[in-house]
Amino acid sequence: MSDEFQAKKLSRRSITTVFAALILAVGMGYGLSLVGTGLASKAGNSITVTGSAKTAAVADNAVWTLNVSEMSQQVSVAVKKIGSSVDSLSKYLIDGGLSTEAIEIGGVTTYANNEFLNGNSTGRVLSYQANQNVTVRSKDVELIKKLSNGLGSLLQTGVNINNYGPMFYVSNLDVLRPKLLAEAMVDAKARGISITKAVDSKLGPVLAVTSGPVQVTQPDSVDTSAGGMYDTSSIPKSVSVTVSVSFKVN
Repeated sequence: MSDEFQAKKLSRRSITTVFAALILAVGMGYGLSLVGTGLASKAGNSITVTGSAKTAAVADNAVWTLNVSEMSQQVSVAVKKIGSSVDSLSKYLIDGGLSTEAIEIGGVTTYANNEFLNGNSTGRVLSYQANQNVTVRSKDVELIKKLSNGLGSLLQTGVNINNYGPMFYVSNLDVLRPKLLAEAMVDAKARGISITKAVDSKLGPVLAVTSGPVQVTQPDSVDTSAGGMYDTSSIPKSVSVTVSVSFKVN
């Protein structure tokens, strides 16, 4: 076999290999372009919007905790003073319109106030402090608010009371939440229609829904929390929810 014939044979093989590589490359490129188009279409055929709903609510349950505190150099005297102070507080509450069933009196706790010198205890007791909690529970929230605001008249008599303020709750959140979620879904759909209409598309069925926590705030508050808020300081409240909804876009 001549050298010329061998060279031609090798040349034909090289050309065949090159053409095969080109065909394979073109095929892979076209296939990848189809895959890319498919992924783009899949990623672009949905829209996620947020819907919200809000309603006014009024607290209908109150829990009010007060702490009576007295101090004396003798523990027995401190406890006796506590008893007198709690009696005065109970009288104030009952005279103000509360029933005895609404008042819960806790146990007495005492502790010694030790003397310290240069950061070290001398072992000497300076005084004893006695504490007792009084908890009020009532559905008459306006009465509780009135009694809390007027507590100064009792404090002026010398009774030592720590007033942490009443906490006001809404008892029908379990009824409000489903209703608000439904309204938030309607709001999300309306927003989705507006957005898709603006780009000549059509909103399709729901693909996924995620609901946010309930936010219970003061009426004029715009505060929110990722875990939900529950303001207990006010009687009038605002209750709101949000939903994140993914729709198919046609």
